[in-house]
Amino acid sequence: MSPFAPTLVDAVRALSSDSERGFVFVRADGTERFYSFQGLAFEAESRAAGLAARGLHQGDRVALVIPDGEEFVLSFLGALFAGLVPVPIYPQSSFKNIDAYRDGVAHVVRASGASLLLTTPSARAILDSSMAGVAGVASLRATLMSDEVRGNWARAAGRRPARDDVAFLQFTSGSTSRPKGVVVTHGNLAANAEAFMIHGLRRDPGVDKGVSWLPLYHDMGLIGFVVGPLFANVPCVFLPTATFVRAPKLWLDKIHQHRGTITYAPNFAYALVAKRLRDKELDGLDLRCLRVAGCGAEPIQAAALRDFAARLAPAGFNPRCFVASYGMAEATLAVTFAPLGEGLRTDAVDRSSLASGRAVEASPGEGEPRPVTEIVDCGVPFPAHEVAVVDRVGYRLPERQVGEVVVRGPSVTKGYFEEPDLTSRAFRVLADDPAGAPWLHTGDLGYLAGGRLYVCGRTKDIVIVRGRNHYPTDIEWAVGAIPNVRRGNVVAFGVLVDDGGNVSGDGRGEEQLIVCCEGTASDARAIREAAAACVAARFGLTPHEVVVTPLASLPRTSSGKLQRSRARQLYLDGRIPRVALHAGVTSDGTSDEAERRAEGGA
Repeated sequence: MSPFAPTLVDAVRALSSDSERGFVFVRADGTERFYSFQGLAFEAESRAAGLAARGLHQGDRVALVIPDGEEFVLSFLGALFAGLVPVPIYPQSSFKNIDAYRDGVAHVVRASGASLLLTTPSARAILDSSMAGVAGVASLRATLMSDEVRGNWARAAGRRPARDDVAFLQFTSGSTSRPKGVVVTHGNLAANAEAFMIHGLRRDPGVDKGVSWLPLYHDMGLIGFVVGPLFANVPCVFLPTATFVRAPKLWLDKIHQHRGTITYAPNFAYALVAKRLRDKELDGLDLRCLRVAGCGAEPIQAAALRDFAARLAPAGFNPRCFVASYGMAEATLAVTFAPLGEGLRTDAVDRSSLASGRAVEASPGEGEPRPVTEIVDCGVPFPAHEVAVVDRVGYRLPERQVGEVVVRGPSVTKGYFEEPDLTSRAFRVLADDPAGAPWLHTGDLGYLAGGRLYVCGRTKDIVIVRGRNHYPTDIEWAVGAIPNVRRGNVVAFGVLVDDGGNVSGDGRGEEQLIVCCEGTASDARAIREAAAACVAARFGLTPHEVVVTPLASLPRTSSGKLQRSRARQLYLDGRIPRVALHAGVTSDGTSDEAERRAEGGA
């Protein structure tokens, strides 16, 4: 029997007598606000009553566009307590790319059928015009958090959701397609929370404390540090995401200050800290309290974690804290965890064999050393969860054969909200088990070895040149290491090129590699030459073109992931930003200095 309450509402109510422990919210000005578990439960009940008083009914969707972490968590819980279905939407902090942002919000509101939008005065100023043109949501009402929902309401009527009820809609980040709403039930949340908090992290309520800067409108921040800890009775500290991006050291400072034991971040964050941290900032920093430094949400590069460990060794960071993991929104959050205490484990495979779909372990051998690709071990599936690797037809592959990763288990959701065609394509039975339960086909490429999962990349992103598979993430990481190019600011993709050397738009031609990397105009020529040489030396490929784009110009999702498919489409449309090859001015008239200001603290 599960040690957890059946729903998150039950879990929060079970904690409502605890007035000593709870959540700490760090504000943008550096001050902190503490809510005990008792206080969280009271606020949730109060906000639920306020929402019920507005005439909303059980199952109605409520869109949340709330940049403040404290207000977001309280409103999310309030919606659940009222029997409503919250729909988190990422907030926009500036008017940059505002039209695209408004279009994105309008799409999510329309697709979710939201009846109410909860927001703040600052966010509403950006949103108002976008809501006016959304067909089918004429009745949508924007509610200001500061003056309409918050207050001393009587306790809510106590609507109690069931495990099979929809808890919330998690719209995917849209890194490969238009965002779609994953239907997450209360049962999914309870199952996944038990999986990663008990079996993955082995949480100890008397000792553990989470520290997170992750966005709360995405699954790793919301489920990993709000939902899971509330089920598992673990206090947490929340930093504003934007503050971390500007000053990454604050993450470490809060771990030190609050004696955090569990934290998590994508690969890029560890690389950012390792690069940005100065020697003097290590003085007095003590990370010996940390027992889990998890990594997931994007392809994991071993070098980034090793650099972080080496940089933070003087602060007492133990590299055995690293926990690589694998998951996705369609499986609520996590599917596999590397065992605690092992640290970073990798599989060194022959690159040429990997290109043909086989993960052959690299061995010294005689003669010239063969190129090697290092792939991070993402661990084993949680109890009651299954992971397999299948070919294009849907037959399971043996170990060390690369194919699509498929998963099933109690954390796997039922599909996409009012998208039956997309759901049927992603959730289907295997060819060698037609009578079995459906599997989630993730679109990720990987292989199993010794029962452990190794993830190589996305099916749609593979670049196939002369019959050989090349993984964009490997190319991007290599190019990101050359001078004047930052890791995380490179995308690689394939396009068809005809016999005349022109990019083909009619589906004919041979696939060739395109590399786009951000840089300044004064560095553009050197970047192009160095990137081409790097790709030739490391991968035996000659790029059709290396494009240098202005700083902070490559398309990204709301969670900061580069949109490889979007960049490819911009390139095909002739709309990818380019810098000029002479010093001082870009192709859009932006000076080098303006580019550097645009890069800011990202």
